[in-house]
Amino acid sequence: MDMSTNHQDDKAAKADREQLAAVRVAVDEVDEQIVSLIGRRERLIRIAGTLKADSAEVRAPGRVERVIEHVRATAEQKDIDVDLVEKTYRAMIDAFITLELEVYKASS
Repeated sequence: MDMSTNHQDDKAAKADREQLAAVRVAVDEVDEQIVSLIGRRERLIRIAGTLKADSAEVRAPGRVERVIEHVRATAEQKDIDVDLVEKTYRAMIDAFITLELEVYKASS
């Protein structure tokens, strides 16, 4: 068994662990930014929920599809996985529609 190879493997594994730790810190920072933006979106949705005429206007499937088209185009321009962006947005929009319906019902 070659001890220098084993030592190099240990160094490489340590470097990988350090790099992974740095990536995780960066991901946590991005998550904090995303949460702040979700908070901003929530405030706007709460306002919108008080301005809608009925629950159909809250659900607004046409608007949902326009938002999806917009974020897909934005993702494509930025060379980001458009399917990932769409799936993320559909889940987020679904949660926001639920919130907006609650706001709408409470303000009606």
